[in-house]
Amino acid sequence: MTKTIFIDGAAGTTGLEIADRLAGRAEFSWITLDDAKRKDIAAKREALNEADFVILCLPDDAAKEAVAMTTSASTRIIDASTAYRINPDWAYGFAEYRIGQRERIASARLVSNPGCYPTGFLGLIAPLVAAGMLPADWPYTVNAVSGYSGGGKTLIQRFEGEGLDIGYRSYGLDLAHKHVPEMQVHAGLTYAPIFAPAVVHAFRGMIVEVPLPMSAMTGAGAGSADALRAALAAHYAGSPVVTVHTEAAPSELLMHVDQAPSDRLDLYVLASPDGSQVRLLAMLDNLGKGASGAAVQNLNIMAGLDETAGLRL
Repeated sequence: MTKTIFIDGAAGTTGLEIADRLAGRAEFSWITLDDAKRKDIAAKREALNEADFVILCLPDDAAKEAVAMTTSASTRIIDASTAYRINPDWAYGFAEYRIGQRERIASARLVSNPGCYPTGFLGLIAPLVAAGMLPADWPYTVNAVSGYSGGGKTLIQRFEGEGLDIGYRSYGLDLAHKHVPEMQVHAGLTYAPIFAPAVVHAFRGMIVEVPLPMSAMTGAGAGSADALRAALAAHYAGSPVVTVHTEAAPSELLMHVDQAPSDRLDLYVLASPDGSQVRLLAMLDNLGKGASGAAVQNLNIMAGLDETAGLRL
């Protein structure tokens, strides 16, 4: 049976990429509002409550307003904002990061889509902490770089605006980035990680890195680099989306200025020759597995369909 979908915020970058992945899908039909009705509260409320699935691509406050307007118990919601990512009443929409999460998403009415940076961090850290191979009480640091599309229309305009020459933008300098609570809660950490995000002059793409001083962590229960890599490979075995690279360490990892969309998540465990230092690295598309691709994957799971349908793998 065809299911109806309403995307609130369909004109934004995330909404457009979701629609692109769902184009031509016979399993779904669309509820849309024309420009004249997009800000009509009554029309919006009707669309929210008539749809089988609602995907919210809105700022936090607007997402909360939309959820409050959705009173139909049969409407299932995927929220791409930060508003509900650590709310226990919402299923966290990262199917692979822990055992049983896919099943929780499948049965949930409310699903919170993960943030792009947390997807890389949690993909690396959460399974290892859960397995006792990395300590929950270690002061982790996260160094990450993203394409500028993750900043929405304003940042896209800054990077692409005439006369601007931004190559690298470090931000979150107040150490209060909104993704930090999500990282801490879903990894089960005692301390909030120190997060150092940056944006480069590439439209899409992301590299998230967690450095580990293994020689200092040995007494804290950390495994060797080989053991960490094997544990991640076992955790994600059979995943069509997540790949743990077990081949020889690459000489470099590249983000291209014009790289194609991708809904993959690639993980690396790289070690110094003596094993005393390790770099955990995740590569993903901030608009793919970090946003729109994850939303479509969650939609597929909730609708009981092949979870990779429409994904760019």
